[in-house]
Amino acid sequence: MAKKDTYKIILSGGGTGGHIYPAIAIANEIKSRYPDAEFLFVGAKDRMEMEKVPQAGYDIKGLWISGIQRKLTLKNLSFPFKVNSSLFKSRKIIKAFKPDIAIGTGGFASGPLLYVAASNKIPTLIQEQNSFPGITNKLLGKKVDKICVAYDNLERFFPKDKLIKTGNPVRQDLLDIDTKTVEAKNHFNLKHAKFTLLVIGGSLGSRRINELIEKELDFLDTQNVQIIWQCGKLYYQQYKIYGNTKNVQVYEFLNNMDFAYAAADIVISRAGAISVSELCIVGKPVIFIPSPNVAEDHQTKNAMAVVKNNAALIIKEEDLDADFENKFSQLIASAEKQKELGKNIKKLALVNATKEIVDEVEKLLKK
Repeated sequence: MAKKDTYKIILSGGGTGGHIYPAIAIANEIKSRYPDAEFLFVGAKDRMEMEKVPQAGYDIKGLWISGIQRKLTLKNLSFPFKVNSSLFKSRKIIKAFKPDIAIGTGGFASGPLLYVAASNKIPTLIQEQNSFPGITNKLLGKKVDKICVAYDNLERFFPKDKLIKTGNPVRQDLLDIDTKTVEAKNHFNLKHAKFTLLVIGGSLGSRRINELIEKELDFLDTQNVQIIWQCGKLYYQQYKIYGNTKNVQVYEFLNNMDFAYAAADIVISRAGAISVSELCIVGKPVIFIPSPNVAEDHQTKNAMAVVKNNAALIIKEEDLDADFENKFSQLIASAEKQKELGKNIKKLALVNATKEIVDEVEKLLKK
């Protein structure tokens, strides 16, 4: 075993921000405890982790891997070859790097890497963000040593003795956003007395949320709001024209999420696990619009875990045309309802998740 402070840590997770940012948050916390530790990330080639991880200051290697398409498609024919290629490359990476622990945060790239690590008796930990696990983590659950989760009742999917409820790792700069409101509004050149709506559809964007905001711009203007609209990388060319509109700012991606949350009075968001965890810490009134296009409709389950505590509103995609204007105008008209939702969602926050996950990492390192 490596000496203290000289640990070698390998992390894998990606495909979306919901898998990448937890891995980066965990790495940052380990680095704060062990400044001389060495880190290596492993992701899927051509996915956003190949850009975001180096931006965070870490090395990354890419695997030729992607998921199985749910529909019958020619892409599925290459899947066995991708798995074999990724297992072969994972073995080479692990043999060369010699990690003391392997940490997975979901996404297809973490499957081969964590499988190889566990097969080589390297301590392994996975972090599952959702109330309904992804296929990669479900398959890995039997092989890894520990599973850190954010929701109750996951014994249906994982061995009970391996489960530790920690919550999801979130950006540490969200913990003090209440002190950043003035600075944040200045950063976005917002009017301080005007109501601010933040729209976020996930790291890649949401077609349905973007269509909704485009359709409702005139209505939102009548509600006297200014809008910070993250439309996502896939949609920016289509929607950037609205950034020239009075009181509307359109972004492909928001790098200063702490400022975006601090500036907001109301948030419209998808219900990906990390977004939900962040919004609990932020403590602002939220309207969740879950994506129906995810395994087992887990975004609706994530959102309902909050909504059932009278801590957020939810509108299903199929109900947007009928319900959006009514729900939004009622919420914006009621300072009392906004305060109630903000207070209740904050009660659900698990603010020490990253520290608690790394406590579990340390226990495995010191075994």
